[in-house]
Amino acid sequence: MGTRVYLARLAGLPVFDPNGDRVGRVRDAVVRLRTTNRPPQVVGLVAEMALRRRIFLPIGRVTSMDADAVVLSTGTLNLRRFEKRPNELLVLEDLLDRRVTVVPEHGDGEDHTGIVLDIGMELSRNTEWLLTRVAVREHTGRLARRGHVYQAEYERVRGLVGPAETQGTSNLIALLDQMRPADMANALQDLPDARRNEVAAALNDRRLADVLEELPEHDQVEILAALGRERAADVLERMDPDDAADLLAELPHAEQAVLLDLMEPDEAAPVRQLLNYRPGTAGSVMTSEPVILTPDTTVAEALARIRNPELSPVVAAQVFVARAPAATPTGKYLGMVHFQRLLREPPASIVGGLVDSGIEPLRTETGLLEITRRMATYDLVAMPVVDSTHRLLGAVTVDDVLDHSLPRDWRDRDAHGDELVTP
Repeated sequence: MGTRVYLARLAGLPVFDPNGDRVGRVRDAVVRLRTTNRPPQVVGLVAEMALRRRIFLPIGRVTSMDADAVVLSTGTLNLRRFEKRPNELLVLEDLLDRRVTVVPEHGDGEDHTGIVLDIGMELSRNTEWLLTRVAVREHTGRLARRGHVYQAEYERVRGLVGPAETQGTSNLIALLDQMRPADMANALQDLPDARRNEVAAALNDRRLADVLEELPEHDQVEILAALGRERAADVLERMDPDDAADLLAELPHAEQAVLLDLMEPDEAAPVRQLLNYRPGTAGSVMTSEPVILTPDTTVAEALARIRNPELSPVVAAQVFVARAPAATPTGKYLGMVHFQRLLREPPASIVGGLVDSGIEPLRTETGLLEITRRMATYDLVAMPVVDSTHRLLGAVTVDDVLDHSLPRDWRDRDAHGDELVTP
């Protein structure tokens, strides 16, 4: 292990115990502020484990840190959820993107302002890891990315530990953008409200929509309110209709109406329809955009449709076959074809000859308990939902069922605290 490590480069690295078993991933580093002028001391790392639990790893337990992984020494891990103490800061969350002033060496020349890109720590003679180097992009008054990037000793940097309003978002977003939406949502929950809203607002509409779908309802509502109505409507358009409907259901009816009116009519229509169904029924939890094909579609065309990377795995696991029109509500529903069946058939075959019509579709009023029972009985990850005339309206997927069967606050990491501790 080297004697200098740049902390932003550790973000996302896997953490392994001495046996080679994976513990989690690095999400941040914890520094302790000093009462003297000495640089802050790095006391440990924050690792994210399964079930989104974040724990503290004392820096003394780390035996190696390189470009591929962090390895721990022997001993037991404290699985208590990490909480920042009053005299501590998180390097990536609190210090990255700060606007700082760098004084010249030996007091010669002018001060320079810049944005913090990374922070380096070094192992001192008494085996303490201290913040010693700061990578800064010089602020030129033009686009920040055009500025000169250089390193400065920690002692020459002013404003690194300063008020929150001196902190931007671009470099933190660059780190978070490497995460899955669920992990990014988890990271946002650790930020102060103002910082969380700033980071969320800086994401593009598609990325923010994906992250919002993974957040607890109260965080969704607060972020949406901070965006402003025009931007909020744009983001709602990028969400899956069922997730957008769930979010709008948390708002007052007057605010729902305003946002729906601001959305494009074609995007708002399925959301309006979903809001009309009684909560806890197939109609309220279904997606109105499953993969729908007409019976004369070939297997080759069907496979091309489910290869779309924007489709979630549960939506792409099967296609639903119906008479035209192929948009919900469709013509008469005929059945569905699992993707494994598609893989076994000649590309020129038509899906109308492959449909499984033996499973009774759901009705919009079917309750969650009955949906769960039937999906478990037939080992399905999605089931069709039809109206009284047998037109396909949408599909309920297994993730929809799980999302609505778990406690309302299951996404809120603070709601279940110690319930997630494993021996």
